[in-house]
Formats: sequence, structure tokens, C-alpha cells
Amino acid sequence: MLLIIVNNVAAKARQSWPRIKNELDAAGVNYQTHHTDRPGDATLQTRAALKSGVQLIVVVGGDGTLSEAAEGFFQFNDNLEIPPTPINRSAALAILPAGTGDDFARGLRRNRAPMEEWIDTLVAFVRAGGEGQARARQIDVLYGLCDGFQKQFICLNASTMGIGGETAGRVASQGRFMRNFSGEFRFVFAAVGALAAWRERRVRVTVDDKTVADGPMNLVGVANGLYAGGGMMLSTSARVDDGKLDVITASGLSRANVVTELSRIHTGGHLNNPKVTLTQGKKVRIETLLLQDAMPLEADGNVRGVTPVQFEVIPGALRFLF
Repeated sequence: MLLIIVNNVAAKARQSWPRIKNELDAAGVNYQTHHTDRPGDATLQTRAALKSGVQLIVVVGGDGTLSEAAEGFFQFNDNLEIPPTPINRSAALAILPAGTGDDFARGLRRNRAPMEEWIDTLVAFVRAGGEGQARARQIDVLYGLCDGFQKQFICLNASTMGIGGETAGRVASQGRFMRNFSGEFRFVFAAVGALAAWRERRVRVTVDDKTVADGPMNLVGVANGLYAGGGMMLSTSARVDDGKLDVITASGLSRANVVTELSRIHTGGHLNNPKVTLTQGKKVRIETLLLQDAMPLEADGNVRGVTPVQFEVIPGALRFLF
């Protein structure tokens, strides 16, 4: 009962799939496949598969497709204050990373592990029936409400607003030429353009009902995983199974300061800057007080909407194979 979802829009996923298919076939793995053709397709296919009894969803793609599939593991409630309900708590999600940044997968293993390792883990899990060393582990997910706290979504890895949200939008709109470069280069290139166009605006950040920042803001990030934005370590303490969200704010940085921090953020060095703060908690509200100050927000590489936004951690809500 295994469904493999291939992001047919991403060139890297299309190129990787024939090789993955050959290895899975050679290993005798029985599976069904679905090739996505539009945004949100992975969510719909995952939700339908789980309701039909499928126990393992495997994504061939990047953070965006993985996030869509993770959202498909949940059914949203009409009451927005109630977190979404898992469709099948025993089902699991897995990744064969073939995206631009592959930040979630990188964070799980703390490096960009070769595809062979991920395939071997999947094959071992299937052969052992989910037992032994290759096991699915319980991880946290973030429940988000954006667009004035009215639009629901699931965030698996990280979400950024401000320069981060602008950068994600620019990465998504990059043409075929830019897609020939590495994910790290594409993110940095987009960040430089976002920085040039950015203006600070007043933002209020509240974590567990305590205001931790209120003033002109460059960037706000909410992290579950270790990496985001093509290998940037937003928080060195982020863990996918600690029942906490990590909230990063950067306020009052000049453009020159931001460029400096871009060179340090891959190792978490930006956290040494006194204008950068890190707070942990279970719920965060990020509010822009004027309509014209609304900031675009990205979650797992997908632009989801605008601020104000609220995130709440749902501990151990998803089984993930890694």
C-alpha cells in the first residue's frame, strides 16, 4: 500500500524518477505512482490515498511538494481555532529528495545525503514491514493561519516573512536559465534582489502570548526543521520532534548588515548579532498593523499568503521515514 508522488513540474524530479524507478523495480518494491500537474495536486492525491487505505506516501520532489503531501495527511476543521485532524495516524510520509533546496531532508540527516541512501532506507522499510532500523518516527508539524488568520495551511519545515517571503516568491518565478544553477545560488541571487526592493515596516511578534518584538522588521522566521532557503540555518536549536517552534526575528539591520548576515546564516552565525533574536514556544502570532504593510509569507518554499499569520505546533502529529 505505497503511493509515490512525483513532482512532474520540477525538472530535477523528472530527471531523477527513471533512475529511482529502476532501483525500486530491481528491489521488488510494489507501488503506485502519481505525477502532479498543478499546485495542490499532491495534497489532494495524498488525502484520497490515505482515505483508501494507503499506508505510505513517498514524494519525489522538493520541500514544496513534500509540504503539500504533508498537508494531505490532515483534515481541516471548520472551527479555525481547532488544529486539523490526522486522517490516518499509522500512515507515514517519506521523501526521495529531488528539489531546489531539499532543506527538510538536509536537516533530517544534517547533510545532503545522496539519493542512494534515501532509496536504501525506503527499500529497507518496505521489506521489513516498518520494523527494524528503518522506522518511521513521530515528528511535529506547524498549523498556520494566514491572510488575517482565515486561511489554513500546514507547514512542515519552516516559514519566513519579510525578505524571506520576498525571496521565495522570486525563486518561484525564476525562468529556465536560472534553474540550471544550484538551489543555494538561486536562493542567494533571489535574496539580493529582494533586499534591494525591501522596506522595513512595523511588525509585532507574540510568542505564547508574550510580545518578543514590536518595531521595524527585516525578517521573521518560524522554524521546525534545521535548514531553510537553500541551506540557511535559521535556528541552530530547531528540532522536528521537540514540540516547539523556533521564532527568529531580525530588526533594524541595514542592507549592508543583511548582506553580512547572509554570509553567516548557513552556519547559524547570524544569531550572534544582537539585532537578531531567537525565541522558542508553542504558538506565535506575527502581525502587521497596516494593510499596506502586509508581508508575503512562504512556507516550505511555497508562497501561502500574507500577514498577519499565526502558527501553532502540533507535537508528534506525523510519522516520517528517515
